[in-house]
This record gives sequence, structure tokens and C-alpha cells, in this order.
Amino acid sequence: QVQLVESGGGLVQAGGSLRLSCAASGGTFSMYAMGWFRQAPGSEREFVAAIGWPFDTTYYTDSVKGRFTISRDNAKNTGYLQMNSLKPEDTAIYYCARFRGPNCSASGCYAPQNYNYWGQGTQVTVSS
Repeated sequence: QVQLVESGGGLVQAGGSLRLSCAASGGTFSMYAMGWFRQAPGSEREFVAAIGWPFDTTYYTDSVKGRFTISRDNAKNTGYLQMNSLKPEDTAIYYCARFRGPNCSASGCYAPQNYNYWGQGTQVTVSS
């Protein structure tokens, strides 16, 4: 059973940066696409970013393009989300997830139902 554990969340002022990590255990991580989602209070879970395998093709939602960077270290079974120029509207619980296959199309990446393993989430709060 694959387990994903996020870390790196916290409280930061607007304009600041955070780096989220997603450590995988109990199963293969490197041969699957992985994604980051977020959920703010009262809102649905929304797609943030995804990265495929083996070419590390990346996808981002428009609101984070140019500010967030998704990456992965397959040797460490860990994924990352570098978040710069944070805004109060980025406040949410951030979740990492493993996609059902090695790569996701632009449309496939965006759908949470296409991911079959999820972490417990890490809180990111951006103050104005």
C-alpha cells in the first residue's frame, strides 16, 4: 500500500516562499505521474500542478504559473512543490497524490479522480 506524507507547510507572509515535500513509501513512486492539489475552506479540491514520468513533463493551473515549481527526486521517492511569491488566496490545505499511470495528459492531470493515492495534507497559510 502506497503511503504519501506531505510536509513543509506553515504560516508565511504574502510574497514569501515555502517548499512542500511529499515522501512516498510502500510502493513504486518513480514510474508514476504525481500531482499537487489544494483545498480552501468551503471550496472544492482544485488542481495545482503535476509532473509526469519519465520526461518530467509539467502542468500548472493558471493561477500559479510562474510562481510555483513542481519537481521530483525519484531516488528519494519524494516530490516537491516550490511556492514563491505567495498570495493570501494560496491559503489552503495542500495534498500530494499519485496518478494512476506514468503520465497524464493536460486534461487528465486536472481530475482528482484520476489519482489513486493521496497524502493527508499540509496546511499553508499566507497572511496579508
